[in-house]
Amino acid sequence: MMKYFFAICMTALLFNYSVFSQEKTTTHKVQKGETINQIAQKYNITPFDIYQLNPDAQSGLKPNSVLLIPKGSGKPMTVLQAKPSAKTVTHEVMPKETLYGIEKKYGVSDEALKQANPFLEKEGLQIGQTLVIPSNKVQKNNTTTLEKVVYHYVLPKETKYSISKQYGITIEELERKNPEVISNLPEGYKLLIKGIAPKSDKIAVVVESKKEIGKPNPVKTDTAVNYLNYEVKPKETLYSLSKMAGMTQEELITLNPVLSEGVVEGMILKVPATITTIPQETKKEYTILSKKMGSNDRKKLVLFLPFNMAKIEGDTVNSTAMRLKKDKFLNMTLDFYSGALMAIDSAKQMGLSFDVKIFDSQETKNTSNVASLIKENNLEDSDAIIGPFYQNNVEKTAELLNVKQVPVISPLSKDLGNSYSNLFQTIPTAAAVKNAVFDYMRAKGGNIIAVVDKKKESVIQYIKENHKDIKFSTLTASGGVSAENLKSLFVKDKINYVVMETGNTGMIKSTMAAMLSAMAAYKVQLVILEPNETLDTDEINFVNLTKLKLMYPSVTRENESPEALIFEKEYRKRNKIFPSAFATRGFDITFDTMMRLSQDKTYQETADAMATEQVDNKFEYYKKEDGGYTNKGVHILYYDTDLTIKEAN
Repeated sequence: MMKYFFAICMTALLFNYSVFSQEKTTTHKVQKGETINQIAQKYNITPFDIYQLNPDAQSGLKPNSVLLIPKGSGKPMTVLQAKPSAKTVTHEVMPKETLYGIEKKYGVSDEALKQANPFLEKEGLQIGQTLVIPSNKVQKNNTTTLEKVVYHYVLPKETKYSISKQYGITIEELERKNPEVISNLPEGYKLLIKGIAPKSDKIAVVVESKKEIGKPNPVKTDTAVNYLNYEVKPKETLYSLSKMAGMTQEELITLNPVLSEGVVEGMILKVPATITTIPQETKKEYTILSKKMGSNDRKKLVLFLPFNMAKIEGDTVNSTAMRLKKDKFLNMTLDFYSGALMAIDSAKQMGLSFDVKIFDSQETKNTSNVASLIKENNLEDSDAIIGPFYQNNVEKTAELLNVKQVPVISPLSKDLGNSYSNLFQTIPTAAAVKNAVFDYMRAKGGNIIAVVDKKKESVIQYIKENHKDIKFSTLTASGGVSAENLKSLFVKDKINYVVMETGNTGMIKSTMAAMLSAMAAYKVQLVILEPNETLDTDEINFVNLTKLKLMYPSVTRENESPEALIFEKEYRKRNKIFPSAFATRGFDITFDTMMRLSQDKTYQETADAMATEQVDNKFEYYKKEDGGYTNKGVHILYYDTDLTIKEAN
């Protein structure tokens, strides 16, 4: 009963409002696939103008809903917004621009920009959007504003240079405020960093003890507040950092003066230890999708595959058979195609209703015919598109279909490239693959130790930048493994994971020998982050690898489940050969896409809500800060003592 009462009240409210503003507004009926930005451009207004009249639109647009649109030149209606004191500044988003770059260009905060453009929280930054740039002028009165005072207690081994760099000031400024330290910097000395010291010296002091980054550090402050160190991640903003820390932006800047120059990836910031942990993405539950689509709801699926038939037909030197022997790219395409056909047939047997169209995308690394294919075949109304293969071409496809938000699924590209809100990268990034195994080890409460060859500089840098809590085993003067040092880092009653990265046979053998000799007293497991060819040579005892249960992350797996065996059997029956990795991937991506489209949700909604697992591949999508989706579905595999490879749980 309350629902109907609310509906009647809302109708009356809308009616009264329309009478009041009928001369200053018009209406717009939302079409399927329309975005707030497109509607704003159509009426020569800003998205902010629409949100002012239609606050509910901030939570998303629903087809056939009606929006109030202000008439005129695009200026906000005076009945809703006070007359601005300065001319409204707008900015049209160009390719490759980021929120951080725009905010820095106009000198505005992330919070202010998103308040002026509420659609950014829902839609993210998209090419062609018109942003309202809020004024960054601060009204000042005639009274003098006292600057907040910040102190710092000198810790052991700290220098004037390190302290001045930490707070974004020069050594000269530091000495001018603290003339007593010109000749010496005593440990424990209370330095004035910012502001004018008052007579009453009761001011919060920011000081950290030398503990590991990411762990709470006791802090000497007058208010007895504890802090921990936090490293700024890519794409983080002052707004997101302040929300995470539970502070205002001004408070966070006071605590970390270096932020006054802008947020830079890799910065080490102090944040209150009252936050339990640095926010992590909510891990998605893996779901087995079942048929939910209505029998009359026929979905449209398109595949762009680079057969390059024109090139084959124009080849007067090689026969088709000869080309198939030589052309690895064509063989990869045909394998993927054969797997996709298996998926289409499987969906048909399940009673799923699809219109499937397969086009030759005629690709090179930087060219394709996707633009003409989309235009000539009216593919803007597709429910999903798989392909093309090359990153440049899949990005072009996503850009062309971004207006209609058609999901474009990149099947094989490992490149990061440019991001579009409708682009789904199915290959996990190299960093995501490595991070997955660290996440697993931490989830098991393990003690993680790194044994890394000095030649592996990129691995050393990766661990130091992304996993600062990991201890490195000290190497000998000749660069070998110190068995004593490695054992000294082991901990009782925990699994001691040894992350070994080296191609040196002697180093591998000595690491394994030290671990095997410690097995009587400690739980140990050997871990690698990337494929290591040296481990496959005869010099390395395979049985010892199984004793140490060698663990590693992988995008694919060896699946021995009944469902996987059925796929393999049917594929062999049809193609007279075992499925290759590309054939299995063609099946997994196509079948996963069809199953997601068969739900009572859009493809994007399923990506936001659930993770899936097919024959060899996982699909665990997460939104990227700069738009689009990345897949973090990674298998954690290990060698078992029965000489088989199993998946770690």
